[in-house]
Amino acid sequence: AHTTLVRDFLIALILPVSESTTRMYASNGFQTDSYGAFPEAGSLDMSAKGATPAFLRGQRRRLNVVPLFIALFGPWALFGIVFAVMTFSVHYEQPYLAYLIVALGFLAVVGTGVAAFNAKRRKLLKDPGYEPSWYMFLFLSMLLAWTAAFVAGDVNFYQNTQPYFDLKNLNVYPDVDPAVMRGQMIMDAGRIGFTSSARLDLKRSIGFKNVDVYCVAPVSKAKNATSKDLETLPNYDFWAVGVNCCSGNAPDFHCGEFNSATAHGGLRLTRDDQRPFFRLAVQQAEAAYNIKAVHPLFFIWMKDPHAATESMWVEGVKEYMIGLFTHFSVQMFLVASATLVFARIGQL
Repeated sequence: AHTTLVRDFLIALILPVSESTTRMYASNGFQTDSYGAFPEAGSLDMSAKGATPAFLRGQRRRLNVVPLFIALFGPWALFGIVFAVMTFSVHYEQPYLAYLIVALGFLAVVGTGVAAFNAKRRKLLKDPGYEPSWYMFLFLSMLLAWTAAFVAGDVNFYQNTQPYFDLKNLNVYPDVDPAVMRGQMIMDAGRIGFTSSARLDLKRSIGFKNVDVYCVAPVSKAKNATSKDLETLPNYDFWAVGVNCCSGNAPDFHCGEFNSATAHGGLRLTRDDQRPFFRLAVQQAEAAYNIKAVHPLFFIWMKDPHAATESMWVEGVKEYMIGLFTHFSVQMFLVASATLVFARIGQL
């Protein structure tokens, strides 16, 4: 059985049947199926009337690798282009151009679908000029590649590269004193380095629950370098935030690097969908602790905002490369499997 399968595979790839060879088989009393496969070894009845040896010198053709090449690299190239367009700067800076490129990719999928439909119709109509092709396989694999690239690129963009571009477009402010600075003064802040005396006032933390718990804690200032006591500020405009990292009904904030003694930095919150809920949490804190927050800005509390920003870009590129490698591996497996299936069909 294994020997037969290997022989079928070699016949399908290395010894494709020419039109003249097919006619020769028919004239000698042999039948070929719609795939033009050679008759099984041993089934050639050379005693048939007028039979001549089937494998004549000069009737073999070289392997036509073009369909295999297109079936392997066509969907992979489409995947790589759409994935890149949806992930990187063109999606951020020129979204209309990005979606135009994606639409052109979909038109390529539609084109292969039309070709596959025409090939199927010719087969059903028993067109004498019909020859087996890879159109249907190419159409399905390109549709799969386009869909996977569009979804994966969009997810990668919103999780990694869009926040990176947002933060890179905002300003950087070092040595911000929460007791002196106001939120209106640095509204374009993306990354902040607070003074060494800045601390999180965990006793005035709180959470607002709407399915998830939106936790906030004000950034305050220590009375002196060695004291753990914090000043009571006239205005709290800088808030550390996090999701589902507090109970919501007690001052138990534990978001980000809240317990790090060397953390004095903040990475600006760029999620517009979360900002209203954090604003409601701040309003609760104002009422609960009798404090003011005239223009609150929201940050993720951490030691090194610059490194955190660059890690978003690294993660986005890594996800893209993993996607390319994974898709190529899957596509190679599908092409190899389809080749074996087509060879087996040719035996029937």
